[in-house]
Amino acid sequence: MHTVELLPDPATEGVVREVWRALAARGLPSLDSHRHGTNRPHLTLAAADELPGDARRRLEAATGVLPLPLCLTGTLRFTGRTRVLAWRVVPGPGLLDLHRAVWDVLHPRGGEGGNPLHAPGRWVPHITLGRTRAKSGDWAEDLLPAALGLPWNGMFTGARTYDSVTRTTAALRGIP
Repeated sequence: MHTVELLPDPATEGVVREVWRALAARGLPSLDSHRHGTNRPHLTLAAADELPGDARRRLEAATGVLPLPLCLTGTLRFTGRTRVLAWRVVPGPGLLDLHRAVWDVLHPRGGEGGNPLHAPGRWVPHITLGRTRAKSGDWAEDLLPAALGLPWNGMFTGARTYDSVTRTTAALRGIP
C-alpha cells in the first residue's frame, strides 16, 4: 500500500509530539511508542495499492499548492479492529481541492485499489495520536492533555509518499 501524506510545520509537529508524550506518560495508547524512523505527525490524503506510472510527477505538481493552512480542533475516535484517537483537522477549501487532486492521481479509473474511507465525501481529515487493538485502555476525557481542548493553527508545509511494504518514504514537496 502506498499513501500520500502531508506534513506539518515544525511548531505543529512539536505540539503533536508533545501530545504523544503526554498520552504515553499517562499510560494511554500513543504513537510516541512507535519508534520507526518514518513515524512523524502527518495527514493521510489517500492510499493506493500501487502508484500509477506518472503518479510521482503528478503528485509533485499537485502538492505545489503547499503551504496550506492547518487547523487542529477537537478529538476524534475511530473504532473497529483497531481503535484510534486523533486530532481533527478542519479542512479548508485548499486542502479539499488538494485531497481531490491526489485522489484523482491515485485512482484514475475511479476508486479501485484504495481505501474507500479516503474517497472524497468520506474522508475525515485527522492526525493520529494513538492507536490500540486492546479492548481496554480507552482515552478517558479527563486524562487527555489540555492542548487537545484548544484549537491549534499551523501550516502543512511538506508532502511525502509512504510504502507500507518497504516501510520507506519519499519526499514529494518541502522535506529536507
